Amino acid sequence: MPKAVVNGIEMYYELHGPEEAEVVVLSNGVLMSTASWAFQTAALANKFRVLLYDCRGMWQSDHPEGPYSMEMHAADLAGLLDALAVEQAHIAGISYGSEVSMAFAIKYPQRVRSLVLADGVSQIDALLKAQCESWVTAAKAKDADLLFEVTYPLNFSGEWIAKHRPALAAARERYHQLDFEAFLRLMDSFLGFHITPELHQITAPTLVIVAENDLLKSRKYSEMMVSEIPNAEFVIIPYGGHAVCLEQPDIFNTLLLGFFTKHSEEA
Repeated sequence: MPKAVVNGIEMYYELHGPEEAEVVVLSNGVLMSTASWAFQTAALANKFRVLLYDCRGMWQSDHPEGPYSMEMHAADLAGLLDALAVEQAHIAGISYGSEVSMAFAIKYPQRVRSLVLADGVSQIDALLKAQCESWVTAAKAKDADLLFEVTYPLNFSGEWIAKHRPALAAARERYHQLDFEAFLRLMDSFLGFHITPELHQITAPTLVIVAENDLLKSRKYSEMMVSEIPNAEFVIIPYGGHAVCLEQPDIFNTLLLGFFTKHSEEA
């Protein structure tokens, strides 16, 4: 398991694809892991060097005590790129990973070749806060089954749920491996996030993606981001739910490949 010491913690990472290729960074959603990017890794690694990693508090990286923030995650990612001698990369994330990516693009603009934000938000309204508070309640009770029950209907579309019962059963089991205290620190980081007034500082070419049937971080958030990020492009993926990289991988991968290629050094 490759790990790098960054800002006093060990961060787990994986590299896939040609060593000499441009680097693409994929940042996880809050309940995702590097394994959640399997469809994207297979598609992107033919052309790009794909960097997967766990943020502090996630899975195979360290879970230090104390508060987390998106700015801290951004600094960790910068430190990881330093450790791997990567000066600039295409930066992409989904959900929590989108928020990390926005914070990174604002703090380290010179390191971002292009930016893809999928199913993310730049601020939290009352409904999203209430939805997340049910997650926090389940985590505080250290009840993995309850946490699964209150999260999966918001993470997936009804069509996907009906067709993927075995995958959902496997996901339920993974919830029993969660570090609930670290998860709560991640949720605190998210619930304190408000970056809309700073989005105009993003200078990288940006693609904003949202799934048509995202019940958690709906289209209005993406439209807000597009209105504030200079020259941002906007795509709505039909039918998919919040975990659109799993539900609609072919469309999602095509969008990533096309956008990264358009903004690559060779383009």
